[in-house]
Amino acid sequence: MTGNGIVIQTEALNKTFGPVRAVVDLDLEVRAGSRFGFLGPNGAGKTTTVRILSGLLKQTSGRGKVCGLDIDTQRDEIKAITGLLPESPGLYSKLSAVEFLEFIGALNDHNGESLMKRIDALLGMLGLEGRQDDLLESYSSGMKQKVLVASTLLHEPKLVFLDEPTSRLDPSASALVKDLILVLAEETETSFFICTHMTSFAEDVCDVIGILNEGELVTLGSPEDIIQAAHVSDLEEAYLQIVGGQVDREALLAWR
Repeated sequence: MTGNGIVIQTEALNKTFGPVRAVVDLDLEVRAGSRFGFLGPNGAGKTTTVRILSGLLKQTSGRGKVCGLDIDTQRDEIKAITGLLPESPGLYSKLSAVEFLEFIGALNDHNGESLMKRIDALLGMLGLEGRQDDLLESYSSGMKQKVLVASTLLHEPKLVFLDEPTSRLDPSASALVKDLILVLAEETETSFFICTHMTSFAEDVCDVIGILNEGELVTLGSPEDIIQAAHVSDLEEAYLQIVGGQVDREALLAWR
């Protein structure tokens, strides 16, 4: 089902929770090396899709492959070669960055000199080499997010899922994460699948964008193509045009 150069491919993927259709007939193809942005309002089905593709959740129907592995029969193998940074990850604040990454490495059966070399390389790439032995409780939000990204990349995954990577971050920390993804994409062969509802972030970072609304993929293309097709000036305007969300000013002021 997946050919060369494809890291994700789904056919008629569905997920229901009782009467709720969280993902509806999703046909999606993501090429290797891309920074794929998955946009949509809260409740659109983005996180559900990521959980299915990363092997944490089984679909109701449909088929899919991730890095050539079947999401039905090879979920453990998918987990081993992909990375996942959820929206609300756990972080042990009483550990240092090095200790935390050693712990994550041990959970993934990595240890010894090769693990330490990988930790040193990641912390250096992320600009944390001077703070690696400080407790995480002393880190800023942006620095903590760097460590969490490092933990996701520790086992050199082929594909990384980032679910709302700038959630709860201030603008400067969000910019830091944006730059981090761009640097990592440039310096490694990692593909990124980024769930977000931040259109400006997606426009700056992603080379391909899919917009999900009520579980359905309603738009797919480059940021430039989506903006041009909507005849607007930026991705936020295009997004609002596609999924709705414009304020009805007359209705808002009707109470007066």
